[in-house]
Amino acid sequence: MAIIEGEPLALPSGQRATAKPLGVFARPRDAAGLKGWLTTVDHKKIGIMYGMAAMFFLVIGGVAALLIRAQLAVPNGTLLSGDAYNRVFTMHGTVMVFLVVMPIGAAFANFLMPLQVGARDVAFPRINAFSFWVFFAGGLMLNTSWFLGGGADGGWFNYAPNNGVAFSPSHGIDYWNLGLLIAGIGSLTGAVNLITTVLNMRAPGMGLMKMPVFVWMTLVTQFLLLFAIPVLTVAQLLLLFDRNFGSNFFNITQGADPLLWQHLFWIFGHPEVYLMILPAFGIVSEVIPAFARKPIFGYPFMVFSGIAIGFMGFGVWAHHMFVSGMGPLSVTAFSVATMFIAVPTGVKILNWLATLWGGKLTLNTAMLFSIALVTQFTVGGISGVSHALAPWDTQQTDTYYIVAHFHYVLFGGALFGFVSGFYFWWPKAFGYKLNEKIGKWHFWGMVIGFNLTFGPMHILGLQGMPRRMQTYDDAMGLNFWNMVASIGSAILGVFTLFLLVNAFVSYRAWKAAGRPNVGADPWDARTIEWSIPSPAPAHNFDVDPEVTSLDDFWHRKYAEDENGRIRRIATGEQLAQPGNGEGVHLPAPSYWPILLAFSLPIIGYGVLYSLWLTIPGGLLMLLSMYGWALEPADDLDRSHDDHHDEVAAATVEAGAHD
Repeated sequence: MAIIEGEPLALPSGQRATAKPLGVFARPRDAAGLKGWLTTVDHKKIGIMYGMAAMFFLVIGGVAALLIRAQLAVPNGTLLSGDAYNRVFTMHGTVMVFLVVMPIGAAFANFLMPLQVGARDVAFPRINAFSFWVFFAGGLMLNTSWFLGGGADGGWFNYAPNNGVAFSPSHGIDYWNLGLLIAGIGSLTGAVNLITTVLNMRAPGMGLMKMPVFVWMTLVTQFLLLFAIPVLTVAQLLLLFDRNFGSNFFNITQGADPLLWQHLFWIFGHPEVYLMILPAFGIVSEVIPAFARKPIFGYPFMVFSGIAIGFMGFGVWAHHMFVSGMGPLSVTAFSVATMFIAVPTGVKILNWLATLWGGKLTLNTAMLFSIALVTQFTVGGISGVSHALAPWDTQQTDTYYIVAHFHYVLFGGALFGFVSGFYFWWPKAFGYKLNEKIGKWHFWGMVIGFNLTFGPMHILGLQGMPRRMQTYDDAMGLNFWNMVASIGSAILGVFTLFLLVNAFVSYRAWKAAGRPNVGADPWDARTIEWSIPSPAPAHNFDVDPEVTSLDDFWHRKYAEDENGRIRRIATGEQLAQPGNGEGVHLPAPSYWPILLAFSLPIIGYGVLYSLWLTIPGGLLMLLSMYGWALEPADDLDRSHDDHHDEVAAATVEAGAHD
């Protein structure tokens, strides 16, 4: 139906959400400056910190990528020795997967999920803060290996027996192992927290099939984390005992089977791919409808295809192992499963295209990056599903064709989707829009650089160039496309930084203009996070929103007229809450999450260097747990008299009627 723009009609009675009693105890104000960020339990600040940490690690992983491409730009490169090259490509993959893509997904989940379900905060705010700090502590410990252990050198998958002491005697793999073990605790606690938030803290009237697609995709992601991370943890604990305490879980000379590591790693590793891409799918499923001026096509199919991807993701892991000698029956079973998992992904692509078809498109930066995800991920998906054919996979395994495939999925897919989300929700987080002109430069530079970098790798792989190859001879005929890929990587590296440039330039312009109010709903969007001011207030909602339909906020702004045409009846600003609610009960800031988190790397260093060091680490951990357990309730003045709470809530409600 056509949407009639223009001045809104009179707002009908009952259009605004009905106010509910708020409770009477406010969150103590976060301290100013660094202290406020270190002690905050506000889900929005924690989401922002996840994003900032991911950008920090992106620089580290990006520099490693540029070193790889500089080494391979010309034949017989000498920039990196063989040992250094092993460490650089291992740390590049590890950092980008575990410390960049995963935490950016966590950033959006933490910031957006409570807002989109109408909650005040997450279910367990202090555990949420702990989840971030333990992830960050693990990431820092992993990267101290650059200075203390030389960096891991066994690939981001660290296959046995190469991950044993006999083949990697330095502490690099120990740092890899302990750093990811610690960071994994953050993923598990965060998953439990967000699952509980969605299932128990949705706004009144928001049934499961009225949740935004982003919430659904992130919920599936949390379940993937909940069931996949423990499998990797088991493998890492076995490796920890092998390398540091003399056990023989992967020691071939003692009768162990190194394929055990491959099975454990890929039972985690393939769901890992989907837990990185599903949040980006959710973002695109919010951005495209907003700028196509249409609801998402086939909402139930989008939801159930995401759930299907989550379930099926646990049944295809061994397609990474077709050349491991596991037998034709296993290969056949996993080939069929790999073909089937392409179906729900194809459903999503068709639904996005159907949403775009016939829409009134606004091709701003956020929309362009979302469209880029659809196109680039499709390329990666086609090259990926082709490996369901075991003979094809056998030929392409461990060649640059595989490198091209997973970068089209994880960079052209996940990261392009995340950048789209940055441009879309930046006003809600910071109160100002990012510059569109710089954004367009950012988009075209990344798209061109990305395809110049990874497109040629398909050709290099078909020409037989192996992965993890430190150098190549001039006679191999790989010169031209390697040079093109290296030039593309330089372009990609420069334009990836344009997000930071845009944030700085846009902030300076906003500040110079007197910090104008961007408004609660600058995009005329569809979901309820746009019904509160930008940036979002600490308490999120002045009153609990009441949801009556999918895309509830949009339906409060538009309605059918007598001729069946969709007409605006109110603006987002007219419907938006003012953001000045008082007396909202929220938890207090706390030091204990960060102290508990950083006790774990101290224990980790003790395992590597001296068990005596585990004593202060253990004491700090126990002290933090004890202090956390005895920390007062959310507000020092909170009364335990239930009758007092009821009277106070009634007072607030009466004041609202006044």
